[in-house]
Amino acid sequence: MKHLPVAGKAITLLFAASLLAACSGSSKKEEEEAAAAAAAAAAAAQQEQQASAAAAAAEQQRLRDAAAAYGNVFYFDYDSYNLNPDAVSALDAHISAMQGNEANVRLEGHTDERGTREYNMALGERRANAVRDYMVVNGVSSYRIETVSYGEERPIAYGSGESNWAQNRRVELK
Repeated sequence: MKHLPVAGKAITLLFAASLLAACSGSSKKEEEEAAAAAAAAAAAAQQEQQASAAAAAAEQQRLRDAAAAYGNVFYFDYDSYNLNPDAVSALDAHISAMQGNEANVRLEGHTDERGTREYNMALGERRANAVRDYMVVNGVSSYRIETVSYGEERPIAYGSGESNWAQNRRVELK
């Protein structure tokens, strides 16, 4: 059985009521008044539905803007895949934005240049999985999240030193 939206149900009910009123032998004036009332009620229901949809769209845009303000990069401490408080705050904003849509995301894990290639690939994967796990626990369906590790292969800051390494220890949400 197909379900009608609320406005569709209201219109159907009002149409049926006006049809019954017309068939009951009432005067022409009463029929016109019933039809006008039904049309007014249908218009009000449609207006209410449009206002509700506009409010939902505005709220979704506000959540997307809040997530964008945090950015889509989550940083980690040296040799760690534990989420820090800044990453958790940013993730919470992204999770709120994702709960209003069905968008899929890819989490790309990265490391700095220290360590072997194999170790860094595994650490990048653990970082991406830590972000994924936090998102899943907080309401994002796991099928919407893809994880990949690039290890040390895609640095954003070149050179040696803590300031460069800190920028490369990250997970990017795409």
